[in-house]
Amino acid sequence: MRPLKMKAELSEPMVMREVATMPGIGEIINVRSAKAHLSALLELVAGGREITITSDGKPKAKLVKAESEKRGKVFTGMGDYLMKQPIHGGSADEAVSWSRGEW
Repeated sequence: MRPLKMKAELSEPMVMREVATMPGIGEIINVRSAKAHLSALLELVAGGREITITSDGKPKAKLVKAESEKRGKVFTGMGDYLMKQPIHGGSADEAVSWSRGEW
């Protein structure tokens, strides 16, 4: 087991002895230690590391950095167009008649 070093806010190196490296899986930590050190694990993951959480020695979950979702431009140009349509000018009966071509 190799200790995992990370920087604390005061730039002092912090060691998480609970994290180990497993061939074919990568860095692992058991679920009990993960619960106890969740904040520190989230900082490591935010820095780009991937950590696998194990239970009974078997991989159960993987912590990976979340990708920020880029939202597209909100389209707002149809409101004026739709309000000018004939359906907004009369009653529901007139709208049905108009859609059936009964004008």
